[in-house]
Amino acid sequence: MKDKLKSIMDRAISEIASSDDMEKLNAIKVNILGKKGELTDILKGMKDVAAEERPKVGQMVNETRAAIEEKLNEKLEEMKKKLREEQMKAETIDVTLPGKKSELGHKHPNTIALEELLRIFTGLGYEVVDGPEVEKDYYNFEALNIPANHPAKDEQDTFYVTNDIVLRTQTSSVQVHVMEKQKPPYKIISPGRVFRADEVDATHSPSFHQVEGLVIDKNVTFADLKGTLAEFARRMFGPDTKVKFRPHHFPFTEPSAEMDVSCFKCGGKGCRFCKGEGWIEILGCGMVHPHVLEMRGIDPDEYVGFAFGVGLERITLLKYEIDDMRLLYENDVRFLKQF
Repeated sequence: MKDKLKSIMDRAISEIASSDDMEKLNAIKVNILGKKGELTDILKGMKDVAAEERPKVGQMVNETRAAIEEKLNEKLEEMKKKLREEQMKAETIDVTLPGKKSELGHKHPNTIALEELLRIFTGLGYEVVDGPEVEKDYYNFEALNIPANHPAKDEQDTFYVTNDIVLRTQTSSVQVHVMEKQKPPYKIISPGRVFRADEVDATHSPSFHQVEGLVIDKNVTFADLKGTLAEFARRMFGPDTKVKFRPHHFPFTEPSAEMDVSCFKCGGKGCRFCKGEGWIEILGCGMVHPHVLEMRGIDPDEYVGFAFGVGLERITLLKYEIDDMRLLYENDVRFLKQF
């Protein structure tokens, strides 16, 4: 038995020494130390060994196993070290080469314009309020004094999810939610994405962004509205900017107006940018219609207010002298890098 164990150990050590890859090393381990290996067979035959000899034979088998396992582990570590060295040589980094620059993005022109606009209004004491893009028809139209079959609804007809659910056409619906949940006074600004069934061209898109403001308080006048929007125009387009109000009609305001700003390109003299007019239309506004207040349970004899709405893309196009709205959505890096 002793000679047989010595023969197994010598052969195993020789095979381990000559192994040159992990698979061969694993095969040696299985053939000798595995469940069906040679040492396991010897242990299974211990029943045929005399009782007084079994401890000696068992000790010899364990010593042989320990010696083989030690050689296996030594060879395994040697192979791992060799693999690491080869990997290090293959992955050598030339530290003298220039590093790879990471392309860092920056803010979209719409985002830049929106942040500036919000800074202006929050500086004037306005609170920024958000609302859902998928809205009930009631909040989007009826609560803003636009009943079913009203002509103004045709101009804003949008994408319907169901008969009662629409993609909002204006962020004025946010103002309705605020009036419904809170008691006046309030002074809010509500930016967000809106949707209208428009053809895509240089100045229109079925999806764009709007920013609307609302002030409800006692003793608010049209002069407050004009002063607020004049200050906004000066801060957004330059200190020399002038404003002009033209009568208009919006169902949810009375009286209503559209506001123009003096062309900041030519100073109001008339140029290609303002189409020779000297003025550029910028937003719509007006005093909140008494019926809108009544529908929200606000007494129009006690509280009055004003509202205004501006297209964010229009601000961006004017501020950065961009002549095609589609450029804002194409994600052309060559265009966006200019801002």
